[in-house]
Amino acid sequence: MSSPSSADRRDRAIARYDVLDGQPRRELDSLVQLAAQVAGVPFAAVNLLDSHAQHQVATAGFDGADSPVDHSMCRLVVETGSPIMLEDAGHDVRFAGNPWTTGELADVKYYGSHPLTTPSGVTIGTLCVFDSQSHTVTPEAANGLAQLADRVVDVLELELASRRLSEVNARLSTSNDRLAHFAGQVSHDLKNPLTSVSLSLESLELELTDDYQVDTVARARRGVDRMTEMINSLLEFASQGDAPGEDLVDLTSELSTALDDLAGRVRRDLVTTGDLGFARGDGSQLRSVLMNLIDNAVKFGHDGEEPEIEVDAHTVAGRNRIEVRDRGRGIPPEKRERVFAPLARLDKTVEGSGIGLATCRRIIEAHGGTMGVVGREGGGSTFWVELPIAD
Repeated sequence: MSSPSSADRRDRAIARYDVLDGQPRRELDSLVQLAAQVAGVPFAAVNLLDSHAQHQVATAGFDGADSPVDHSMCRLVVETGSPIMLEDAGHDVRFAGNPWTTGELADVKYYGSHPLTTPSGVTIGTLCVFDSQSHTVTPEAANGLAQLADRVVDVLELELASRRLSEVNARLSTSNDRLAHFAGQVSHDLKNPLTSVSLSLESLELELTDDYQVDTVARARRGVDRMTEMINSLLEFASQGDAPGEDLVDLTSELSTALDDLAGRVRRDLVTTGDLGFARGDGSQLRSVLMNLIDNAVKFGHDGEEPEIEVDAHTVAGRNRIEVRDRGRGIPPEKRERVFAPLARLDKTVEGSGIGLATCRRIIEAHGGTMGVVGREGGGSTFWVELPIAD
């Protein structure tokens, strides 16, 4: 039996990542924007090349589209596995008649392209930057493009690991023994891409001089650090199955940190906050609950409208009741309990794994609390959490 061709291997690798269909990935959009900034050009793209077409799954400066693979300038990079950096591609014999340089599709002059190679050694596409003006090729631009190309693959690997996590979770019961086995299986897949992203962002941060780029990378690093902390905490909790400690947690402070982490998703002035009081337990886990509820309020808002979110707390029957209220799409009464089931996705138009609210409820129950959702008068939903009042 003959070995599979390079195109077949590439097709299978791309299919595993499941990135050609569905909503654009915010993480990939951010990386192509950063690539354009690092190279000092207006245009950038993540191109995936299967055996039939070039798919622009993320772009900066223009709208992406599929095109025949024979037209792709990046095909040569994919086939050789070697980057190409050119001041003027139209003067290179390999691209002089290409529709991307002749004006038929575009008028590409400056052209930089770095291969996207999976951990198994399959080159599936490129991270590409270009301009209609010629530029000098600098070592800084070439090095930055190489590092960001590696981060594109990390993002794809992290999404693949997350999907595997969801699939494993669907097959496991909620028993502590099986949950411990599950945590051990997925921790390696989740942590390795994050560690790679963090190290590369730290290296990139040292090379940048533009204040905006430095700030962008610094915010990305902070987000990776907090995500790593959250994964470590949740996996440790899942592995042990025990109560999450007795630390005194300032919930108002954790809410402020959560809003910092969500700065790219929702402006602070759109979230009205009150004093949430204190609780006993794990601050990172409780912060992750607040982040999830606020992020959901943003994701499930009405298209084209800014979210209206309120977060405050009051005492109910001797317990601290925290409420996150929105003016979003709302949840039908018969489906309100289903949103807390693992892998439940009632609205397929919004990206997500369907495990966020199930994880939130498990965290709250481990803290001796309860969690639910009710409709809100005038439209929207109120997610509530009741926790023991900390002494």
